[in-house]
Amino acid sequence: METRVAVIGIIVEDTSSIEQLNHILHEYGEIIIGRMGLPYKAKNINIISIAVDAPQDVISALSGKIGNLKGISAKAAFSNVITHE
Repeated sequence: METRVAVIGIIVEDTSSIEQLNHILHEYGEIIIGRMGLPYKAKNINIISIAVDAPQDVISALSGKIGNLKGISAKAAFSNVITHE
């Protein structure tokens, strides 16, 4: 299986979706390397970065599920390093 390291950038504009976001992240917990969240009070948003290591299709699925939540945007940036496990 080929895995890639990626970062998913998440912008939360609607905090009513936070519970759903945390549920999705819990589902994918085994591929998450780390998570950093920053509240940006001046703009009333939250910025979250998730570092992951998984097959590209799994990372894309996670990013897509997050991006489909109301008031939440997500984009994945992939490394060029591919690991064969």
